[in-house]
Amino acid sequence: MSLFSNLHLGTSGLRISSNALNTTAHNVTNVDTDGYTRQQVSLATATYQTINKQHAIGYDQLGLGVTYAETRQVRDYFLDVNFRKESGRSEFYKTSVDALNQVEDILGESTGGQSFSLSMDELWISVEELLKDPCNEVNQNLLVTRSYEFITQANNVYNSLCDYQLNLNTTIRNDVRDINDWAERIHQLNVDISKVESGGVEHANDLRDERNALIDKLGEMGNISWTEDLDHCVSIQFEGVDLVKGDMINRMELYTDPQTGFDTVFWRHLAEYTRNSDGDKIVVPESVPAAVVFELSRPISSELNTDVGELKACLYARGDHNATFADLNKYPEDPESSMDYYDTSISQSVLMNVEAEFDSLIHNVTTKINSILADAADRASTRYPSSDYLRNEDGSYLQIFELITGPDKAFSSSPLHLDANGEPDSVNDPALKDYWNGFTVSNIRINMDLRQSPSKLGFRLEDGSEDNETMRKLSEAFTDNDYTLNPRVTTPVNFNSFYNSMVSQVSTSGKVYTTIKDAQDQTVNAIESARQQVLGVNTDEELTFMIQFQNAYNAASRFINVVDEMLEHLLTTLG
Repeated sequence: MSLFSNLHLGTSGLRISSNALNTTAHNVTNVDTDGYTRQQVSLATATYQTINKQHAIGYDQLGLGVTYAETRQVRDYFLDVNFRKESGRSEFYKTSVDALNQVEDILGESTGGQSFSLSMDELWISVEELLKDPCNEVNQNLLVTRSYEFITQANNVYNSLCDYQLNLNTTIRNDVRDINDWAERIHQLNVDISKVESGGVEHANDLRDERNALIDKLGEMGNISWTEDLDHCVSIQFEGVDLVKGDMINRMELYTDPQTGFDTVFWRHLAEYTRNSDGDKIVVPESVPAAVVFELSRPISSELNTDVGELKACLYARGDHNATFADLNKYPEDPESSMDYYDTSISQSVLMNVEAEFDSLIHNVTTKINSILADAADRASTRYPSSDYLRNEDGSYLQIFELITGPDKAFSSSPLHLDANGEPDSVNDPALKDYWNGFTVSNIRINMDLRQSPSKLGFRLEDGSEDNETMRKLSEAFTDNDYTLNPRVTTPVNFNSFYNSMVSQVSTSGKVYTTIKDAQDQTVNAIESARQQVLGVNTDEELTFMIQFQNAYNAASRFINVVDEMLEHLLTTLG
């Protein structure tokens, strides 16, 4: 080999060592950069020059120096898979815990600053005072006043729950917008990375870092999987549907229910569209159910991977409408479907379940009190046909609670049909079912005539005696264990314990979810720690590499100096 060829060997070592030092310096510079993956230089010998193939042992070859094999990212695919799945599951339970904590706060204190349980207790106290002296106008006024406060506080609590559903709906909108933006950026990164790496020499490692960071974020939103093709483009499946694939992006869209105002997340490419009279493209509502991103009727289960992602948790917690007591009931004409609907829809939504149970309490209290008063009026009419006891001037029942809007109440002057539990018998009187079903938190008000003149209640019978039987029934209504929180709960409760049991149920669920969340956080931290050991920058290790490459640089430099001295000596000697 000539001395000039030796100069080429030295310069190759000098150039590669310098580039390796730059890579090491780049790692050290980005030691605190989020999402950065350490880069590792792989060196190899350059192509050999063959001089003689006739050698008995092997070819006579001359080396041409050192070259880059690659500058690669150091990642572990399996750790990435586990991290993105478990971080998504962690976000699911974190969002669920936040929702339960918010609900617990709403139930604990109403917007007016007074605990709803206090208004419930005071209503019960007013009934007890009335039991002592039914005809006392002060006690009658206390009952009407406490009933008014009861409804007012109930509206505060229920409206706060509904407002929180709207807040979750806003979070859902923001999450969908972020997912679409990330998908757009990943698609552009695919194009840029493919351009850089198409020659097979360079690696777009910094662009890959950005793309991996976005995939990590997508993993927090839902259940994802991904593959990288030969063109270095990543295809991502979100909940089993292609979000990014090649040069194609499937965007998520939102369909806003005109009645509830809640958004349904669906795939644009799976839905049908039409154009209105103005030529605007609008989605066909009937096509939305088949194009939804999340199937929320499936049970929440780690085994089924239905507990992954912040977006899914928000959808589960929010539900699809403002629930009422009717969502808990099983009507005799369809005994199975209501239970199935509760199991697949209401029970899995934090807000809907609490709304339905809370509304059930208000519905039961108001309808029970009204039915007791109506029953008292019927008993008086039976004994005294011309009696106007607990009736209005038109002959209708004098009720403490009234519908704000709803079916015509003309039928309410007829005898109430009650079942064995003393509840309105909706089987024998369908009109009653329509009427009583209107008694929800947001559709109840206090009888304004009684609000102005509570003494209209009277509670004195035609014979001049006090109506102690009605007082007894009112008192027993608060203490009889005739109710359950929901179809899954078998333990009976009364009015006094219903609310506390509901709050305890939310608190217990919150503790369970918090335990799962804490365990999940530990899992995520363990995986992230293992992942950082692979892809994270270790300054001690990088400084070791820096010394190694610096010595290699110095050696190559010294090699060139020796060759230069030899050339100078030859030229000087040979003159």
